[in-house]
Amino acid sequence: MKPGTNTLLRFYFGGLKLGPGKVQLLEHIRDTGSISAAGRAMEMSYKRAWMLVEEMNSALKTPVVDSTRGGAKGGGAQLTATGLAIIAQYRAAEAASAQATAPHIAALQSLLRDIPEQK
Repeated sequence: MKPGTNTLLRFYFGGLKLGPGKVQLLEHIRDTGSISAAGRAMEMSYKRAWMLVEEMNSALKTPVVDSTRGGAKGGGAQLTATGLAIIAQYRAAEAASAQATAPHIAALQSLLRDIPEQK
């Protein structure tokens, strides 16, 4: 793919939409141990981040995040095995999709005029 070309992979499972935003949120929770820090890293409110986590938790057989409330020792969050599996499977599907669609994207790009990249 040429620089500036992006693809977007999103899955729809009935009421659950799973795409790059939720996966990135899970990655930030994994890396920071905090839903609020993950939300800040993505420039979203804690309420929005928590709502997305709850949406995933309620749609899946087991939760994606285990969290503890703040207090004297502070709260925290960690991904469950399900949360880690969501990341791994989504990233694997993303890589497989990129490989499978590369020749088609190249063919589509060959039909485009040279358009300066937008900043």
